Amino acid sequence: MPSKLFIRSATMAAFFCAGAVHAAGGISVQVLDAAGKPVPDAVVYLEADGAQPLPKTLKAGEISQKGLKFIPLVTVIQTGSKIYFPNNDKVRHHIYSFSPPHKFDQKLYTGTTAEPQTFEKPGTVVLGCNIHDKMIAYVRIVDTPYFGKTDASGSVSVDAPAGKYVLKAWHPDIVGGNPLEQAARLADGSASASFRMSLKPRAADADAPAN
Repeated sequence: MPSKLFIRSATMAAFFCAGAVHAAGGISVQVLDAAGKPVPDAVVYLEADGAQPLPKTLKAGEISQKGLKFIPLVTVIQTGSKIYFPNNDKVRHHIYSFSPPHKFDQKLYTGTTAEPQTFEKPGTVVLGCNIHDKMIAYVRIVDTPYFGKTDASGSVSVDAPAGKYVLKAWHPDIVGGNPLEQAARLADGSASASFRMSLKPRAADADAPAN
């Protein structure tokens, strides 16, 4: 009989699990908001639940600037990875972050001349532009190579070998700032899980007319 998900509660939101967690190939996860609507750009990742070591499979990320926006809004990387910041606008940008995991100040530049930044500590880094105040992006740095980001339907599949893990889900607008989590054991077979999280309204959402 398959094992069921063991749930660890989070104070800022409720979540629920669907089915059993079993799969050497990984796990499919659905993230919904408090109203049951899909949450895109949620970071989902598996951390080791125990002493088993996790491999370092560092892969560089890229956050471009185009149309006076950071693209993508949310990026997830493993601790120790680099991120490149190509400027595809015709104007210069000045990227900075005051976030404790990685504070930096990338002076005015155009094109792809800026040096990549290496993110050595786990946590969340918020990016801004000193020239264009409305530009913002988020980097989630995690101590695991097993991660993904939800699509427009709030879904993502995370590949990982069999083992005991803590499944976590995070979004820049999550109430309280901390990820939701639940225990998961991956073995042979299929796996799925779901989270329901409370999100703070974005400024743009607050100004939008009600449906």
